[in-house]
Amino acid sequence: MSDAIRAIVAEKNADGKVSASLKTLSLADLPDEDVLIDVSYSTVNYKDGLAVTGTLPICRRFPMVCGIDLSGTVVESKHPKWKAGDRVLANGYALSEDHWGGYAEKQRINGDFLVRVPDAFDLEQVMAIGTAGYTAMLCVHAVLDHGTKPEDGPILVTGAAGGVGSIAVMAMAKLGFEVAASTGRPETEDYLRGLGAQRIVARADLARASKPLEKEIWAGVIDAVGDTTLATAIAQTKHEGIVAPCGLAGGFGLPGSVMPLILRGVTVRGIESIMTSMERRERAWSALAELIDQDKLAAVFTTHPLDKAIEIGREILGGTVRGRVVIDVNQ
Repeated sequence: MSDAIRAIVAEKNADGKVSASLKTLSLADLPDEDVLIDVSYSTVNYKDGLAVTGTLPICRRFPMVCGIDLSGTVVESKHPKWKAGDRVLANGYALSEDHWGGYAEKQRINGDFLVRVPDAFDLEQVMAIGTAGYTAMLCVHAVLDHGTKPEDGPILVTGAAGGVGSIAVMAMAKLGFEVAASTGRPETEDYLRGLGAQRIVARADLARASKPLEKEIWAGVIDAVGDTTLATAIAQTKHEGIVAPCGLAGGFGLPGSVMPLILRGVTVRGIESIMTSMERRERAWSALAELIDQDKLAAVFTTHPLDKAIEIGREILGGTVRGRVVIDVNQ
């Protein structure tokens, strides 16, 4: 086993600013955790972009290996659930914040953080889904657990051309719902229709000052944008409908009204993916294995080498990345 490990490491500079760069580490540098993983793939999420650019203080200790996702194969394990050769993945659990993450060729990680890779997927495909797709599935489950049925009306997915949105569109369409995909990029319309969207909603139709109550349109909403987009979506949600917000690509504000909640009984179910219970994680990954069309998934992601992760992090913050980005940490 080679002792040299390439990794994207964030460090705090003398001026207090955070910057990330490609470094060479050794096995001795890795954390003292109970499972050693030969990492195959990671991803670039919006949060990864914030971390590698130092835009927000995502990393809470330094040095920090970035990357909130990873997939790979167990090399050594002191954990009773895992043995050498097991295919595993990890999402959240404060990877890239308090715990070293997936932008490394090898990583030691707490075995309690790991999920077994479903047989339906290879290690690249589970990272094509990654935290974004897993979060999307948590949103889908929130809509389904609310009792929402296809006959209740359309489902709005905001930020639909992004990572969360792409998987949410695909999953809700597979479940038989009419999906309305909101995007600010008209050039992605064919892409979104290919995933199953039946209606395209311009970003500007939602990203505006809304009335406290607007025409009832949506039986459910999966929102990755926040701010005025979320406020407008809530104002347009039908009586007893549900809104599942999970992101803030458009901002962290919510300039809306309580009126849809108390006059229409709209439920807002916030989705948190970092510390979600293992039961809900495994349920989400099991459902993804059943719902995700692998041919359509292939159109959702591109794969890039480790040394491109920082550059792509900047691009994802600029809103120019479509779908999902997988990082091959061994390239």
